[in-house]
Amino acid sequence: MISGPVSPEAERPGRMMRASAGPGVSNEKQRCWLMIKCYEFICKQEMEIAKYALGILSLLVFVAAAARACHYPLNWAMDAATFLFAWTVFLGADAAMRLDRLFCIEVVTCKLSPKAQLYLKIINHIIIAIFLVGMIGYGLPLSYTTRFRAFQGIPGFSYSWVTLSVPIGCALMLITAILKIKTFWRSIVTGEAIAKSEGVSGEII
Repeated sequence: MISGPVSPEAERPGRMMRASAGPGVSNEKQRCWLMIKCYEFICKQEMEIAKYALGILSLLVFVAAAARACHYPLNWAMDAATFLFAWTVFLGADAAMRLDRLFCIEVVTCKLSPKAQLYLKIINHIIIAIFLVGMIGYGLPLSYTTRFRAFQGIPGFSYSWVTLSVPIGCALMLITAILKIKTFWRSIVTGEAIAKSEGVSGEII
């Protein structure tokens, strides 16, 4: 069967479909790029806040202890240390989880096959994600109910600023857990090796 040359009119619908699909695909890629950049920015700021909070916390505790030894106690120091400690714990936990720096025992799991290890990691992170969802559900009402409670040493400073570290920190860890589950599953399906986590800033507190 011999076909003649295709007229420009016959090719036009295909061209129009490709032209109409082009902007949609580019917009989707742009949205993905913006989401990635936004998440990288959040990770960088999280790392900076955790590092500075830990440093200020250590200095504050030392100064408060020295002042108490000199019979000049700082009543607000422990309250401020509690605030910094709560945010340092949850933000630092997400940073450690994202960079694969959490403590783990691999005496048994290291003897399993690579695919079995990935399946076990997925189960682990699903359990972690379920726990984090529960912590978010518990932390949000707690932050609301403590809004009228103020620190004894810092009048007017609501205790909700401390309890907010629970839902916000757990939400960040939940995002990390979901991304890791996705990475492990993709490695199982495609057989590609998982690159070692390097983090956004290349360091950890």
